[in-house]
Amino acid sequence: MFLYNLVIYLYGIVIRLASVNKLKAKQWVAGRNDWRQHLQKKISKLNSDNIIWVHCASYGEFEQGRPLIEAIKKTRPKYKIVLSFFSPSGYEVFKDWGGADVICYLPLDTGANARDFINIIKPKFAIFIKYEFWLNFLFTLKKQNIPTYLVSAVFKPHHPFFKWYGSIFKQSLKTFNKLFIQDEASGDLLRKINIENFEVCGDTRFDRVVEIKENFTELSYIKEFCADSKVLVAGSTWPGDEELLVEAYKALNLPELKIIIVPHNVNEKDIQKISVLLDKNELNYNLFSAQQPAGSSKILVVDTIGMLSKIYHYATVTYIGGGLNEGIHNCLEPAVYFKPVIFYGNDYHKYNEAVELIELKAAKNVESSDALTAAISGYLNNKTELIEIENKLKLYFQKKSGTTKRVLEIINLN
Repeated sequence: MFLYNLVIYLYGIVIRLASVNKLKAKQWVAGRNDWRQHLQKKISKLNSDNIIWVHCASYGEFEQGRPLIEAIKKTRPKYKIVLSFFSPSGYEVFKDWGGADVICYLPLDTGANARDFINIIKPKFAIFIKYEFWLNFLFTLKKQNIPTYLVSAVFKPHHPFFKWYGSIFKQSLKTFNKLFIQDEASGDLLRKINIENFEVCGDTRFDRVVEIKENFTELSYIKEFCADSKVLVAGSTWPGDEELLVEAYKALNLPELKIIIVPHNVNEKDIQKISVLLDKNELNYNLFSAQQPAGSSKILVVDTIGMLSKIYHYATVTYIGGGLNEGIHNCLEPAVYFKPVIFYGNDYHKYNEAVELIELKAAKNVESSDALTAAISGYLNNKTELIEIENKLKLYFQKKSGTTKRVLEIINLN
């Protein structure tokens, strides 16, 4: 633990230094100032001994944990939910979400912080979502005999649990009462290190995207823009993705095709970059915020957040961004509408759903603008393939849904 605690200590120093000129680091530090006092005040207002602590690293993990939180609130109303985030990318977006009773940052994982945090909230149960193994918190929970669960986890050979230096991390897996894992491959890895406290239950994100689809409501401006055209929806794009898309769009030269670009970052600087790119290529476009009639514009740039999961409804074919940067974003959001998915790069194997969609022939990975052009064209010109993909994805989501219910049945909250 000495080396682990040293790394945590150094991380705290580095992030405080970075907070001088990095917004996310500044938010990370500011959100943890006087955290004990602020958390104690929030917890005291709950006036409850029935608290469940749910921890999510960031935005993506929250989307996995959300179905579980909502199911607990619906079926076990006596419980109060304390939801913590590690990253500002999650906390700053969901800090006012009404589905949890208290929302806070997780303090840095030191022994003192872990003891104080757990002693303040006094959880009956603790639930960690997918990828969070803060050792001081986990060992403190174990010491206090607080039932702890990991939900929607995936284990890969490169993870530290399976390395020569990973002994302390392997020990942390034994602190969980149950590991709810996504696939049998993860189970095979765990067995090799003599970890047996797991259950293969799948991924709660399937329940989340199905719920979003079932509660879909029309986006009037998007519907009007798309009209009867074929539509490419490009979601969570980065500058490199946008350059590829523009090259492919120009090469396709299809008057009946419209493209909706939903950038990963919608700050003024990034939207300006897209505008410059489109202007340079002499392409007419609309900004969603302007709400102007489509007119001759075939391109719409969505410069606001929170709409992407609904916009996929209007797609004929979809492109998922991130492959040129930190990794492809959520493939399930478009796939739940039974739309073919395209993403860039070969580094998709760490995402189970991406691998499965490729195997179903409901997705394609590309590595050049020419390949992207060919993939888009192939889907647009093959109605039979689109119908086949629709049928395959219907069965896929039927099979994969229901993880939240299974997890709650096994945890058996009283």
